[in-house]
Amino acid sequence: MANSKLYKGSLQTIILNLLEQNDKMYGYEITQKVKQITNGELKITEGALYPALHKLEAEGFLDVEIINFGNRMRKYYKLTEQGETENVNRLVELQEFIKNMQIMVNPKFSLE
Repeated sequence: MANSKLYKGSLQTIILNLLEQNDKMYGYEITQKVKQITNGELKITEGALYPALHKLEAEGFLDVEIINFGNRMRKYYKLTEQGETENVNRLVELQEFIKNMQIMVNPKFSLE
């Protein structure tokens, strides 16, 4: 991801959630979907994407299906049942992180 170090720690969560929403996707499709959703603000590089996909696959969160597309092969990624559970867990963890960050950067002042 070229534009922010803050997103690096969330890349796997982004991938898992996109696959939850889109059933199966190939790498370039993932990069383009992120770019579209964020109006070009977030760009995932191949150098960041493919290591994350391979790690998720090695951890048992993704299944891979290779499909012949024209004269080349496309590698599609799909969540496993374990990946679906992991996605839910990571989203809960991310929401808690966001809530805590909001408290830290915008504390509420109290007279108590």
